[in-house]
Amino acid sequence: MKEWKESEVKKMLEGIRPLDQAAMSQAKKRWSQVAKPLNSLGILEEDIIRIAGIQESHNVDFGKKGLLILCGDNGIVEEGVTQTGQEVTGIVTENMTRGDSCVCLMAKKAGVNVFPVDVGTTGDLVSGSTYPLINRKIARGTRNFLRQPAMTREQVFQAIGIGIDLAGDLKAKGYGLLATGEMGIGNTTTSSAVCSLLLNLPVHQVTGRGAGLSDQGLARKIQVIEQAVEKYGHSCRDGGDVLSSVGGFDLAAMAGVFLGGAIWRIPVLVDGFISAVAALAAKSLCPLAPEYMVASHVSSEPAGLLTLNALGLKPLIQAGMCLGEGTGAVAAVPLLEMALEVYRSMSTFDEIQVEPYEELGGEK
Repeated sequence: MKEWKESEVKKMLEGIRPLDQAAMSQAKKRWSQVAKPLNSLGILEEDIIRIAGIQESHNVDFGKKGLLILCGDNGIVEEGVTQTGQEVTGIVTENMTRGDSCVCLMAKKAGVNVFPVDVGTTGDLVSGSTYPLINRKIARGTRNFLRQPAMTREQVFQAIGIGIDLAGDLKAKGYGLLATGEMGIGNTTTSSAVCSLLLNLPVHQVTGRGAGLSDQGLARKIQVIEQAVEKYGHSCRDGGDVLSSVGGFDLAAMAGVFLGGAIWRIPVLVDGFISAVAALAAKSLCPLAPEYMVASHVSSEPAGLLTLNALGLKPLIQAGMCLGEGTGAVAAVPLLEMALEVYRSMSTFDEIQVEPYEELGGEK
């Protein structure tokens, strides 16, 4: 496994360029020619235009679709902030390799290939053959961030580098659309802590019940995060420090996937709250990174919409989902493929000899 240095990651980030405006203009023109009311597919049209800018061509092509699921354990579970124990991370990750988890069933239906990645689980996992486990384990879980920083800064950038590499590997194999997912008991706690520090928001505003905490459990979770924010807030200079202090291997590696999307020019689907927080961490390291992201859905977690707004992204789906694993991202793939089919194949106004619609202004 390649040893990534912070300097190497930052050097790669320097090569990230803005979206191709010419390709986006051509894509917008194509949408205006399609024989339907202007802008009538809403955000779907906007996303196809964005993807044209990412791919630097108005001939948008998704190629193969892949879901990267970053899996890791979190030491903060010791503080009683979850309903289930840490061992569940490994159990669910192994289920993913056998194709048995919720997202795997959804992905199969959506034509998305699944890639579970162990970046920091505590156990020695046994892989199934349906979706073989990719072993990129950095350590056996993070430390309890209430007592000490979750990771070293070196570990953070190693995880980010792994995410960049994973995105690049899939690009080389013909993948043109990536979805993000995660598995890690305790990662709504790490995500809320990272979100609070990155956006400078009160902990209670960005913290929810995760997989199903009682009122008492939620109060404990908020208390733990507030203590950590107080402990580390003054010393965090950037997103790397925030991830090091209160993040997780899954979050850092997922941030790397988003950065890899910008480096390799691949659209990357943001899943729910946890994925969006990883995207915020990517943005903190590279302000251009959100241009390469597509929001799949808005999570029912308290900060679900808030995080997407901070990224400047509009979600395709509002279904009250909060499962994680990449389920929302995978659910958005068929919608994007339907939109792309209309974009590519529908007759134009000229072809059916109908006067095209015009932009007349006024409220929609």
